Amino acid sequence: MTSVLITAGASLILTAVLGYFLLPLLRALKAGQSVREIGPTWHNNKAGTPLMGGLMFILAAIVCLLANVGRIRDYSVFYVLILGLCFGLVGFLDDYCKVKYKRDLGLTALQKAMLQMAVSAIFLYLLYKQGILTCDLYIPFVDVRFQIHPLLYIFFAMFVMVGCVNAVNLTDGIDGLSSSVTIPVMVFFTAASLGMKRYDLALLPAALVGGLIAYLFYNWHPAKVFMGDTGSLFLGGIVCAMAFALDIPLILVLVGFVYIVETVSDLIQIGYFKATHGKRFFKMAPIHHHFEMCGWKEEKIVIVFATVSAVMCLLAWFGISSLVG
Repeated sequence: MTSVLITAGASLILTAVLGYFLLPLLRALKAGQSVREIGPTWHNNKAGTPLMGGLMFILAAIVCLLANVGRIRDYSVFYVLILGLCFGLVGFLDDYCKVKYKRDLGLTALQKAMLQMAVSAIFLYLLYKQGILTCDLYIPFVDVRFQIHPLLYIFFAMFVMVGCVNAVNLTDGIDGLSSSVTIPVMVFFTAASLGMKRYDLALLPAALVGGLIAYLFYNWHPAKVFMGDTGSLFLGGIVCAMAFALDIPLILVLVGFVYIVETVSDLIQIGYFKATHGKRFFKMAPIHHHFEMCGWKEEKIVIVFATVSAVMCLLAWFGISSLVG
């Protein structure tokens, strides 16, 4: 427990320091955000805000984990980190294309999907070889597991991982939102790891709790930097990887509730737009933009969404009480 708290604190300090030096570098490299033409008009003043700020908490998490490498016996924590880094690399390539070609869209949807599926498959294979991944699905609250066919499980797992990663990415649409929503999720995975006596695994989400709190100092409205796809895809990778490493993937329905709502709102908007030949169900999607268009300030949206995330994570804790008791 002590090492987990020290790791969180060290990551907080390290992220804050890295941000101090990284921000001028990103500005000098002109690694700025391009604003989508279809977005809210008041987002135009965000143009030029540096991207790739996710490097702050990513580098801090790596350093904090390496500092504990001599004591780590559960190597699944490294698999989780590697998965996050691979997704983060996909995001980095996407951000690089945006910056280099001065456009809002980087890699194509197909390119990102193929890369994400490949990364997911490799991660699942590593967990399976280590005997960590089972084909059992744990049902929260009822304390029941049921086994499904391995091939079906792999397809299910890849769908969940790619979907989860992109759902977290969708949430990164206004200042401070993605990090604020994800902090309670990482607190949950830290507590769940400790409760299941997976002490080494708890180090990574703990490092991200500290890192994201420090990152918020730079990303709170008005944001000085955006995490970019580098940061959001990394976080999405860690979220889903932690669920599978703990063998409780269905818990993502609860801890990832905000991510799911964001994604579903986007799908509803697209489907309704096509079905009605141009009409919109929401004023704008994902749903955090709908609330913006309704007059909510960015700070209010962040506080409400983060509160919902925290409540759902608390509910998820009760859902796995038999595993952590």
